Amino acid sequence: MSRAWFRQKERGSPRALRLILWIALRLGRPPARLLLYPITAYFLLLASEPRRHSRAYLRRVLGREPGIRHLAQHFHTFAAVILDRVYLLAGRQDRLDIRIHHGEIFERHLGKGAILLGSHLGSFEALRALAVDSHDFPVKVLMYSDHNQAITQLLEALNPKVAASVIPLGRVDTLLRVSEALQAGEMVGTLGDRVAQSDKLATCRFLGGEAQFPLGPMMLASVLKVPVILCFGLYRGGNRYDIVFESFAERIDAPRAHREAVLAQWVQRYADRLEARVREAPYNWFNFYDFWEQTLPAQAADTGASP
Repeated sequence: MSRAWFRQKERGSPRALRLILWIALRLGRPPARLLLYPITAYFLLLASEPRRHSRAYLRRVLGREPGIRHLAQHFHTFAAVILDRVYLLAGRQDRLDIRIHHGEIFERHLGKGAILLGSHLGSFEALRALAVDSHDFPVKVLMYSDHNQAITQLLEALNPKVAASVIPLGRVDTLLRVSEALQAGEMVGTLGDRVAQSDKLATCRFLGGEAQFPLGPMMLASVLKVPVILCFGLYRGGNRYDIVFESFAERIDAPRAHREAVLAQWVQRYADRLEARVREAPYNWFNFYDFWEQTLPAQAADTGASP
C-alpha cells in the first residue's frame, strides 16, 4: 500500500555516507560518479524489496517485462540524483547544467505566495537549492524530517540555509507556519505522491491501476486560498536537469458540503499530469515500494510508452 514508504528502513551507514560526501566534494564529480556503479550493483544484487518494486513499476510504465538493463538504469538514475544533491546543497551548481522551462509561470507568482507541488520524480532539490542560493525568491519546503535522518542530516549540514527552509510535517504548528510563509508572499513546496499515517486519501487512476494520493496539498490550497504550481525536476543524464513549471490552479474552491469529492477531482488531475511526466522520464520516478492498491497482471498491456 502507499503508506509503506514510511516503514522502510534507511539504507547506508553514516560512515559510508560521509565517505561518499568526502569523495564528491574533495575529488570532484567525475570520480564520484564512479561510485554509482557499485551502488547500482548493490541494489541489483542485495536490495530485494526495492528491486521487486522497481520491476513492478517499470512493467507498468514501459508496458512490458523489464530486463536487468532497465532495473540497472532505474537504480543508476536514482543514485545519480542523490549524488548531485550533494553539489546542489553545497552551492556547486556550476557542476550541473540546469535549464528552467516556463519560468514565467513561477515568476508571475513571486511575492504573492503559492504552493509548489512536486513529486518523487527526478530532483525537487534542484529548485529548492537554487531558490535558496541563487535567486531572491524564498521557498519553504514541507517534509517529514524524521524519515531517513542520517542522510538528511548529513546533506543539510552542507547548507544550513536550506535546512532552515524546512517546515516539518506532522507538527502542531505546521499549518500556522505554512500560513505565515504564504501570507509573507513566499512559495511553499510539497510533494504530492506519498501519503503518511494521518493523511486523508484520494484513490486515483495512475499508470493503469489505482493508487492512493494525499488530499493534503489540495486541501491546503483550498483553505489558504492560494494558487498551485506544478514543478518537475527531470534528470536527463550526464549533468543536465530540466526544471519544468506548469500552471495548475489559480484557486481551488471546495465547498464544505462536497469538499473531499471536489479535492479528489483535483488530485486526479495532479495524478494525470504526474503520469504524463513519468512516461516522459520513466527512470526518474523513485518510489521504491508498493504504490498501487492492486497488483498488476504478470503481462502488462501495451501502454504506448517508449522504452
